[in-house]
Amino acid sequence: MNEILGESIPVFIGLTVILVGGCGFMMGQAIANTWRPYWQVVPYSLLLAATSRFLAFALFEEQLLAVVPYLTAAVVVLGLATLGFRLTQADLMVHQYPWLYERSGLLGWKDRQASP
Repeated sequence: MNEILGESIPVFIGLTVILVGGCGFMMGQAIANTWRPYWQVVPYSLLLAATSRFLAFALFEEQLLAVVPYLTAAVVVLGLATLGFRLTQADLMVHQYPWLYERSGLLGWKDRQASP
């Protein structure tokens, strides 16, 4: 399991999922709040994953240039950033254009049906 995570499970959960993943979630919210396109989430998530690897190296003496743990961190951060982006985007669409859209589940919206 260490070859996938790069560090112990508590360090991975605390550092990568909670700390850096939380930053990724807020980053996705910030990108959606400024009406920027989704593709901008990807490079910022890759930078946050590199930050996670650096913190694991600096604080817990893990290997800095490990590809598989970096990719694992990138997937976790990108997933949480996408969740934050989509939640915020759905909320913005429903509240910004209430005459056009209504909520359709947690992550989506649909066209409002015209009343007869």
